Amino acid sequence: MIENFDDIRPYTDQEIPTAMKRITESDAFPLIASWVFPDRDIKEVRQMMLNFRTIHDFQLGVMIPVNQQIINRTITSFTYSGFSQLDPNKRYLFVSNHRDIMLDASLLQYLLVKHGLDTTEITFGANLMSPGLVTDIGKSNKMFRVERGGRMRDFYMSSQHLSNYIRHTLINKRQSVWIAQRNGRTKDGNDRTDQGIIKMFCMSEPHDKIKALADLHIIPVSISYERESCDILKAIELYESRYQKYIKKPGEDLNSILTGILERKGHVNITLCKEITEADLHEYDASTNNEYHKQVAQLIDKRINEAYQLSCFNYIAHDLRYGRTTYRDKYTEEQRQQFINYMTRLDNYDVAEPDVLKDIFLSIYSNPVNPIS
Repeated sequence: MIENFDDIRPYTDQEIPTAMKRITESDAFPLIASWVFPDRDIKEVRQMMLNFRTIHDFQLGVMIPVNQQIINRTITSFTYSGFSQLDPNKRYLFVSNHRDIMLDASLLQYLLVKHGLDTTEITFGANLMSPGLVTDIGKSNKMFRVERGGRMRDFYMSSQHLSNYIRHTLINKRQSVWIAQRNGRTKDGNDRTDQGIIKMFCMSEPHDKIKALADLHIIPVSISYERESCDILKAIELYESRYQKYIKKPGEDLNSILTGILERKGHVNITLCKEITEADLHEYDASTNNEYHKQVAQLIDKRINEAYQLSCFNYIAHDLRYGRTTYRDKYTEEQRQQFINYMTRLDNYDVAEPDVLKDIFLSIYSNPVNPIS
C-alpha cells in the first residue's frame, strides 16, 4: 500500500490559486505587501499573486523578493560557499544548524535559486502550522509539517512517517529537503546534532544502516549571524527556563519570526559543508546502531562547527564573560564598546537576577568560541 502524506506535505501546484486567494484576502496582506514591494501598488501586487499557478511562481514572485528585502535592509554583508559541489542531477538532505525560525532555510533557498538550482522542501514545526496566513505562506513555500513531542507511541509513529516522507521526497519526488540538526532552534549558542534525528533518517531503511544514510546525500549546512537572531528573546526564555518548564506565550513564535526578519543581523554566512559520503559512513561499519547514530551526528557537528564563522561579537562576549583579554587581537576597542552598548537593551527587562540574564546573553555569543567536544 502506498503511504499517504497528505497530513504533512506542502501544497501542490493545484492548490496554489486558492492559497493565493486566502493570502491576498487576509487582514495582514497590505502590510506584508508594502514591506516586500515598497515601490508597487497593493492592488498590483494582489493581482500578481492571484495570477500565480505554481509553487515556482510563488517562490520566484514573492519569496525571492522577501529574501532580497531582508538582505538589503538587515544584513551588512552576506557570504556563502560550498555550492560548487552540488550536482543539479542529485537531490540532497541539507542538515543545518538552526538559529532562526525562518531565515536559516529561507536564505538557503535564495542562494540555491541564485545558483540556478531548484529549491528544497523545508521542515516546519507543527506548533507553527495553525490554520491561517502563516500556514498558507509556509505550505506554498514547500514547507511540510513535523510533529514535536507527544506520547511515546505517537512520537514513534510520527517519526516513522516523517522518515518515510523524507526518503519519498528525495528519491521519488526528486526534491531536496532542508531540516534542522535538532528539534527547535539553538538558543544557547551550542550547535549540536541530535542523534535521534539520525535515527529518524534510518527508520525508512531499517535493514542497511549505511544505505539508509548514503541514499540521502546528507550535506551539513553551517549558518552564522554576526548578531544572533532573536538574542534577547532567547536569553529571556533561557532565564525563565532555569527552574521550571518554559511555556510559550500566545503569538510568541510569530513574534520570533518577525523579529528575525526585521532585526539587523550584521554579517551572515552560509557554508555548505562537504557531503557525508558512503565512504565516510563505512568508517562506522562495526558500530552498533546506537553508536552509529551518535558517530554520524558527531561528524555533522564537526563539519558545521569547523565551517562556522565567528565574529568579533563572539570573541568580545567570551572575554567579557570570563573577565579576560584572551581574544583581544580579534576586535577593536570601538567594536567592544559597540557590543557593550548593544547589551544595554537587557536593562529594559525587569528581572530578579539581572547579572544572571546578562551571563546567559553573553553565553549565547561566547559558546560558539568553545569547540564542541
